Amino acid sequence: MHTKLITLVAVLAALATAGAALADSPPAPAKTRGAHFAFMGQLTETPSNGAVPVTVGGGNKAALDAMLGQSVAQTFAYGATTEFLQWSKGIPTVVQPGALSAGDYVTVNVRAPRAAALATIEQTPSALVGDHGTTLYQPTQPLYLFRGTLTSFGSTSVAVHVAGGDGRAMRLLIGQSADQTFAFGSQTIFLLWQGKAPTVIDAAQLKVGDRIVVRIRAARGLTLAQVESTPAVHIGDREPPSQP
Repeated sequence: MHTKLITLVAVLAALATAGAALADSPPAPAKTRGAHFAFMGQLTETPSNGAVPVTVGGGNKAALDAMLGQSVAQTFAYGATTEFLQWSKGIPTVVQPGALSAGDYVTVNVRAPRAAALATIEQTPSALVGDHGTTLYQPTQPLYLFRGTLTSFGSTSVAVHVAGGDGRAMRLLIGQSADQTFAFGSQTIFLLWQGKAPTVIDAAQLKVGDRIVVRIRAARGLTLAQVESTPAVHIGDREPPSQP
């Protein structure tokens, strides 16, 4: 079963656009730090009465470890502080639980003690549930993800002091300066994160000094300059980290 779950991770992680699964990840409350468990799968019913029933098909490492030896049919809790986001073309909308439907692909994010049993995780109210509809979107090009601090921006680009990113992006930065400039265009989605719910903004609302995440979809084997000149698909301002 563990092998089956891992096989599905790559497909489910491509939910929505430009790394939306990552964007689903909630920040850890200051006084309740814990491990981040992200379970991905399909709703079997519309969430109601504090329950989110899901057929689990994948997740992050913490979630997969908790699922070892367990049935794929699981039910997660939600409460007054749980937020539900419905994603469409890379843009999220805050909705009520009843707006979700059976068959939708969702990511259920929970913060719980790292060694917690699955039953304990499921009884902990989810921080965020992201709904991606009934159709999985699979990008045709790999993701280059850069994290850092916004140092300046213009009408078609953002300058970032890069502090991290995914493996593909970091390999391009070997031997390069941490200060880089990335292009954006009319199709780039800008999101401002305030707590767990993001708001769609335009480039003029970005703030120098904020944490920023730049996501670019481009072909494999490109140079850093070629990747940077490719308009970003998604730029997140103050986006919470995807991992604890």
